[in-house]
Amino acid sequence: MARSLIPVLLLLASAGSYAAETQPQSVSVLVPIVGSVVGVNNVRWKTDIDLFNDGRSEANVMLSLPTAPDQPFIFVSIAPGSGQHFTDIVASTFGMDATLSPLKITTIDSARSVRVLASVYGVHDADVSTPEPIAVTYGATYFPLRALSGLSFSDEFRTNVGLANLGDHEATFTLALQRVPGRNVAVTRFNVASNTLVHTSVQSLFPLITKGEDFTVLVETSSPDTYIYASVIENETNHTHFIQPSISIPSQQEALNR
Repeated sequence: MARSLIPVLLLLASAGSYAAETQPQSVSVLVPIVGSVVGVNNVRWKTDIDLFNDGRSEANVMLSLPTAPDQPFIFVSIAPGSGQHFTDIVASTFGMDATLSPLKITTIDSARSVRVLASVYGVHDADVSTPEPIAVTYGATYFPLRALSGLSFSDEFRTNVGLANLGDHEATFTLALQRVPGRNVAVTRFNVASNTLVHTSVQSLFPLITKGEDFTVLVETSSPDTYIYASVIENETNHTHFIQPSISIPSQQEALNR
């Protein structure tokens, strides 16, 4: 009798293992920056989000702000073939002001994420700047050395850089400013606490640099759960251009270590 039970138990164990392996997994994507905040020239910056369920079944989605106070989150359900729009998501949906954070979007019990669109725009009195798309991170983007290119700060433009650490430990970022590839103009190091976003001007990172056009900032860190971005803003119109990072090349790595 005991021997006859062994194949049955093995079969049940195998079935349980198979069920665990085939159980739908939740999948997350990241919008590197959302916010509702007043900036330079008394411009209020807002972020709109659109979610689209292209699947055949209802999608249950959690949206969270991992670097905001108390890490708030909400749940929404989206019918198949439908979408949901969030205007000024940080203020109207999360009820927060003067807040910047990445937005984590998790599709629950599914191997496929909902489709996400994000855009940022500035409001000054009756003027609204042209919405600028924000690149959404659908997969792992970590690389030890990443580059933010096409940056400018002058009488016409200003640039902000974002360093997000969503890991469990403090992350150290080394940043190098280059006007010519492979030649550093200035280097600085910045420590960012766990679950923290640093969003600051280039002048704050490199205070000895007064002006620059079409330069690059290299960012190096050994902390994997980190995200970087930049935004170049036209001073007169407040139109912003979102800059997503690219993987840096070996010659830039050598220059950063000099």
